[in-house]
Amino acid sequence: MNEKTFTRLRDIVYAESGISLSPAKQALLMARTAKRVRALGLPGYDDYVRALETDASGAELVEFLDAVSTNVTSFFREAEHYDVVRSYVSDVMRRGRSRLRAWSAGCSTGEEAYSLAMTVLDAAGEQPLDVRILATDINTHTLATAGQGVYSDAKVRSIPPRLRHRYMRPQGRREHRTWSAGEDLRRVIVFKRLNLSRLPFPVSGPFDIVFCCNVMIYFDQRVRAGLLTEFHRVLRPGGLLIVGHAESLAARSGPFTLLHPSVLING
Repeated sequence: MNEKTFTRLRDIVYAESGISLSPAKQALLMARTAKRVRALGLPGYDDYVRALETDASGAELVEFLDAVSTNVTSFFREAEHYDVVRSYVSDVMRRGRSRLRAWSAGCSTGEEAYSLAMTVLDAAGEQPLDVRILATDINTHTLATAGQGVYSDAKVRSIPPRLRHRYMRPQGRREHRTWSAGEDLRRVIVFKRLNLSRLPFPVSGPFDIVFCCNVMIYFDQRVRAGLLTEFHRVLRPGGLLIVGHAESLAARSGPFTLLHPSVLING
């Protein structure tokens, strides 16, 4: 891949997803684009650029962004976030509210959204709480995995055993066992494709909680500023914005007050 082709593909990624790729990411972009070049049976990268630019359906652009976007996640990643959520839900219910709305913005293969649902439902206990969780991602393949809600034995080990056995369903023999998200989780989560760089968000809220963990690190300052403005708009006053630890300083530049490291309150 020559420099001109890399620059063109990098520009497409930024224009269509907001993801900012530095020159150091050339090898990564080349490797991931190569998958699409092979899938289409094209001679080379320049041919792929032409295919992208002439695809009126937009289907190949979706495939390209799926190939480029990074998806690293796990159940109860940065576990202290869920302790904060549990306290928030308990406080909401003490104040007599019976409705809670949350958003997992960048849900990848679904572990974050299911972890959030487990935490909220467990914190509510037997008390009635109307819970809905929106879970979005730009990557169609990871969203399909999230919607299936089936995970390996190794994947679910980070779920606290009490929650795992309450909300997940084992399937198959022990040596090949998988776990499926139970109906209690599935009924409160809706998965949708959403491009966070397309502002304003096509959602109105208000949300009580927004998770946007380890997503803003892929965006430049301009896109981050737009995200923070929109999160402020869709969060109710006093709602929580939860980001990755590496993103807490960037998030503090917005209209939020720091509650805990990487947990902010909408002002």
